[in-house]
Amino acid sequence: MTDPVHVKKFQVQAVDLDQSGRIQPVVFLDYLLDSASEQAGAFGLGVTDLFKLNRTWVLSRFHVEFGRFPAWGEQIEIRTWPSAKLPLYAVRDFEASNGRGPAARATSSWLIIDKETRRPVKTAEHMAGFPLLDRRAVADDFPSLPGLSREDGRREFPVFFSDLDINRHFTATAYIHRALETVPREILFSRRPASIEVNYRAEAFYGDTIVSRLEKLPENAGRPAFLHRLSRGGDDRELTLLRTVWAEAPKA
Repeated sequence: MTDPVHVKKFQVQAVDLDQSGRIQPVVFLDYLLDSASEQAGAFGLGVTDLFKLNRTWVLSRFHVEFGRFPAWGEQIEIRTWPSAKLPLYAVRDFEASNGRGPAARATSSWLIIDKETRRPVKTAEHMAGFPLLDRRAVADDFPSLPGLSREDGRREFPVFFSDLDINRHFTATAYIHRALETVPREILFSRRPASIEVNYRAEAFYGDTIVSRLEKLPENAGRPAFLHRLSRGGDDRELTLLRTVWAEAPKA
């Protein structure tokens, strides 16, 4: 039987670092998604494979729990596997670690959509021979994230050409990037995300304006927490909901 676990290694480069010398959270998430894309491609289910059928993958939910953020030169081993296949979406999990211990674990759900209708198609049409490992890295059944009850912070950003992915829409991690940019300065410079949950709801495209709003929540076990809502400027179409929890950054 084909091993359902795919292993990919990355080395943290200088361009991956934030102001503290650790890997940027959004870059870390890009590593996870890149490992998923590599395994899908190995089974003939990569984005370019689906393009030939006028279909593509779309990330629906993403939940990441961070342990530590590796520094410049550290190697990270990412293990990823499909953990469930339901009628309209597939579940994929991740674990990231190195010789210093666990770095992150995550779970995600994905849709295959028709590029013309933008409607999901049944995963069974494509994943009949895809191996599964019935184990979750993060226990999450993906309940809906709550909307904001008030606005404690707000910023607006254009969708740049460099923000587009192969589907020609705003990349999955670009939404997270814009949400984190709305977090208060004192949190950004003293803490790092301990967890990020994302609910993708609609697409944004080149030329759109992203409105990133934030609501401060009661602290979670002494850690600051926020709800985030990203919408499209003009019609206020809801694009993404997020929840983030922040831990103290280590001194070294």
